[in-house]
This record gives sequence, C-alpha cells and structure tokens, in this order.
Amino acid sequence: MNNDVQVISKELRTTFPSNLGTYEKIGPHTWKWALLFAYFAMVVDGIDIMLLSYSLTSLKAEFGLSTFQAGALGSASLAGMGIGGILGGWACDKFGRVRTIANSVTFFSVATCLLGFTQSFEQFMALRFIGALGIGALYMACNTLMAEYVPTTYRTTVLGTLQTGQTVGYIAATLLAGAIIPDHGWRVLFFLTVVPAFVNIFLQRFVPEPKSWQLTKIESLQGDRQPKEMVVAEKPKSGSIYKQIFNNFKHRKMFLLWMTTAFFLQFGYYGINNWMPSYLETEVHMNFKNLTSYMVGSYTAMILGKILAGYLADKFNRRAVFVFGTIASAVFLPIIIFFNTPDNILYLLITFGFLYGIPYGVNATYMAESFSTDVRGTAIGGAYNIGRVGAAIAPATIGFLASGGTFTMAFIVMGAAYFVAGVLPGLFIKDRQYDPQKTIINNDREVR
Repeated sequence: MNNDVQVISKELRTTFPSNLGTYEKIGPHTWKWALLFAYFAMVVDGIDIMLLSYSLTSLKAEFGLSTFQAGALGSASLAGMGIGGILGGWACDKFGRVRTIANSVTFFSVATCLLGFTQSFEQFMALRFIGALGIGALYMACNTLMAEYVPTTYRTTVLGTLQTGQTVGYIAATLLAGAIIPDHGWRVLFFLTVVPAFVNIFLQRFVPEPKSWQLTKIESLQGDRQPKEMVVAEKPKSGSIYKQIFNNFKHRKMFLLWMTTAFFLQFGYYGINNWMPSYLETEVHMNFKNLTSYMVGSYTAMILGKILAGYLADKFNRRAVFVFGTIASAVFLPIIIFFNTPDNILYLLITFGFLYGIPYGVNATYMAESFSTDVRGTAIGGAYNIGRVGAAIAPATIGFLASGGTFTMAFIVMGAAYFVAGVLPGLFIKDRQYDPQKTIINNDREVR
C-alpha cells in the first residue's frame, strides 16, 4: 500500500527540502519529542517576553526615558512580533512547522543577547524590533505543530500543557531578574539569552514535520502523483494561500473573527504582562524582590489555569472554557485596582493568574480547529499576528493612560478588551470545525 509513497519520498529527498518524505520516521512516541521541542521554544518565548518588563525601570533610569517611551519599547517589540508572526505563519505552510520554530528561536535568541550591548534608547528599540520578528512566529507555529501531532480526544489537554511552557518562561525570567538585576544590572540578563539557541538546534534533530503537512506539501509539489494514502477532492485553485482563505467564505469569516478576537485578547494580555510589575512597584510600593516572588505565585497559578482549561475543553467544550476565562479576567481586573490591600494582594494576583491563563490554555486548539490543513499555518498565523496590533499598541497606550500617575483607567480599558475577546467567539465561532490530523485539500471536506 505504501510503495507509491516510498517512491515519492525517495525522489523528494533528492529534489526537495530534507524535511519532506520523513514522515515514515514518525512513531507512536514521536509526539513526545515534538512536545519537548515545542515546549522548550515556548519557555524561551516566555522568558524573552518578560525580560523587557522586568528591565523597564532600569532602562528608564539609564536612558532617561519617560513612561510613554518605556511603553513604546514594549510596543516596538510587539509590532515586530506581529510582523514576524504573519511571516512565520506563511513560513509554516511553505517550509514546515519544525523548521520555522528552530530558525525563529535561533534568530531571536541571538538578537536578544545583543540588546545587552546597546547604548541608547534608539539602538535598543531598533534591535528589539528586529529580534521580535523571530519571536512572533513561535506561538502559532508551536501550537500548529502539536495540533497536527495529537489526536482530537486529548488535543486541548496537550496544547494547554504546551501553553504552560510560556508561563514557565515567565517564572524563569522572574527568578533570573530577581537574582541578577539588583546586583549585576539588566545587561547581564540579556546576555544569557544566547544559550537557548544551541539547545534548540539539538532538539530539532528528533522531530520530523507532521505527516498531514508533509502529505499536503508533497501533493502540491508533485501534481497528480499523490500518495495512495491521500484522497484529493479538489486541487487548490490559487497559488496564494491568502487568496485561498479569502475566496472561501467559511475561512474568510473565521479569519476575520479570530483576527478581531486576537486583537482584544492580546491588548489585555500583553498590556498586563508589560505593566503589572511596574504597577506593583510604583502604586502598591513593593520592593523588587517581593514583587518577583508575588509574580511567581501568579504565574504558577496561571500554569494550573492553562492545564485545567485544556482538560475541561477536551472533556466539554472549547468555546465555553475560552469565554469563561476571558469574561472572568475582564471582571477581575477592576477588583485588583479597587480592592487590593497589603494583606490580600498576593491572593488577588494568584486568582487573576489562574483566570487569565484559561483563555491561552484553549486558544491555540480552538483556532487550529477553525481552519483546514492546507491553509492552517497561514490562517492562524495571519489572524493571530495581525491581531498583534492590539498587543503592539497596548504598552504605549497603557503607558499613556498611566502617565497621569495612576493605572486605574488603564486596568479598566484592559478589562474591556478582555470582555470583547470573550463575546465575539462566544457568539460566532463554533467548536471543532476541522481535525488537524487529517489532510485537507478541498474547502470543506477532511480526508486521511
């Protein structure tokens, strides 16, 4: 049965990239290596995101920055992530999920390390933007990879676990910042980020591209000479993946809905990540070491929230869990502002950490199942990363709103963003529209 497949695979090894025709290497436990590879990438992603947050106070002092300028550094970072994510989504479909992840980690690890050598606000901002191009591809590339490796029955549980990698990165960055910045300064923190590039290159060797992507790519390269394992209902009529998306009403609708949802979700999420440490330091008057301890508590609760969200989404409903997490986060943000005391702030942060981790435990699976295999990487990479405009404007917007001396209005605005991010999918985005483990060639039909 597999003779034709093997013949094509041998031909591909000599005429096309080496990551094609390797799916026969995928065994029953390969997904575990894929999870380790993707998890490590997410840890590094989380570390990188939070390094800037913990360095903002030091950067403001060294470079003489205003609150708005400090926020602009975060916005430049997130703008780079948005552009990089769109390119990364395209690269996922064009070159492969694994290859995109590996190249992205190496690129931004080196670029982030170089930040330690910058001597001005302008240099830091420009290099941060460039390095962030590599970060942007990771979130959806890692989640697409695992969505195509893991069966539907426990997909969200695994992907929810994958999301904890980013949170583990937050915790690692928090501990590193607390240990390094007070005694050695912010530059040493950035120098350490070159190490993950080497670990990432090693892990890549053990992870073939997902079978569904390889089969789809082989069919597109070989024309009519497709493997017997794959039934082709209809060839894509356009060479442009974005044309395929927007020429299909269902894909177009999902793309626009997820783009808008991602905008508001990321506005709230990255606004909090960027400014919560500064809020605790300036308005709650925590010293830096206490601040980092409290944030570790919040991020630990986030890990639990993501894992539990993944389990409940597999057992019950992706949409319901996602909506609950976003709406609950929206409600809880004003509570932190108006009702915090020295005695309860830790409990408030832990509760909020748990709640705002829930949407990210479900988000990746929910999005991946909204699009077919032939457009999945581009569609979710494009939708999520165009939505990063929300993330890009959040730090500067929050910095502007807080420039009057209080974060009250800023937190209310972030709460409103979370509310919208919950309402849209709750009304318009259904569960489990496609199975990522199946090869999709036509618009609405899934085939093995």
